[in-house]
Amino acid sequence: MPALDVLALGEAMVEFNQARADAPDQYLRGFGGDTSNMAIAAARLLGSRGIAGYVSRVGDDAFGRMLRELWQRERVDASGVAVDPAAPTGVYFVTHGAAGHEFSYMRAGSAASRISPETLPHEQIRAARVLHVSGISQAISASACDAVLAAVAAAGASGTQVSYDPNFRAKLWPLARARAVIMATIAECDWFLPSYDEAKLLSGYADPTAIIDWCHALGAPVIALKRGGDGVVVSDGRTREEIPGHRVDCIDATGAGDCFDGAFAVRILAGDTPFAAARYANAAAALATTGFGAVAPLPRDAEVRKLLDSAPG
Repeated sequence: MPALDVLALGEAMVEFNQARADAPDQYLRGFGGDTSNMAIAAARLLGSRGIAGYVSRVGDDAFGRMLRELWQRERVDASGVAVDPAAPTGVYFVTHGAAGHEFSYMRAGSAASRISPETLPHEQIRAARVLHVSGISQAISASACDAVLAAVAAAGASGTQVSYDPNFRAKLWPLARARAVIMATIAECDWFLPSYDEAKLLSGYADPTAIIDWCHALGAPVIALKRGGDGVVVSDGRTREEIPGHRVDCIDATGAGDCFDGAFAVRILAGDTPFAAARYANAAAALATTGFGAVAPLPRDAEVRKLLDSAPG
């Protein structure tokens, strides 16, 4: 089993994305799941320079086979993915309207929700350079939440850096429970990657400066506060920098934050400062909005470099 540069843990699903506003009954089949998106983004950006991997469970069904074929095509090491013959692979639908994209999930009792501390590939986690986890993985079941916390503990004990995106989804768990679990996990991460909207809900603050202060007070050493088209605010506890967004032809923002997470980890591993890593990740995330679905538009390194080189200033 190879040592991995980036290892993500969570739930992957098959995606059905509403293709066009003028054809609301037509859907494009794709793939999603925040941590799977992150692993694929990292794999594309690493290219031949490193290996990204994934830990999860899928059903012994057509959708599970599609996901395993996807990871093989994308050069994501799926040796940490187990096949569960007793549970299905999750699916979800994305619709688009005036208020943005809306998600509808069919994931209750999914194979991934049955992941537990006992089923984790602990050696693989301890050998990885970065472990990425998310609040969605903690929300889908009690055993999955326990698995995330066990993986984070194993990573911390072995010197593996921990990347954490809260990815709060109100449909999955109550805000009070989410806040308690996420706050406890923030203290164990090496970098924390919330979006502005979820950080506002979790912290109770609207001002980005107050949000970042709240994150640091909970123990996060590095924070990248993602603000969509407005860019990102990065802090390492000593310096803060506002990085503006990029002007692109935005079609679908599904997966953009996950792309940021993968790109940020890749550049930290390459030796970048958090600020340089965030500039690169900010450009990668912008490019991830220029196509439909969570996976198809994820960029490669040359595309990100081209956008960065063309940016003003």
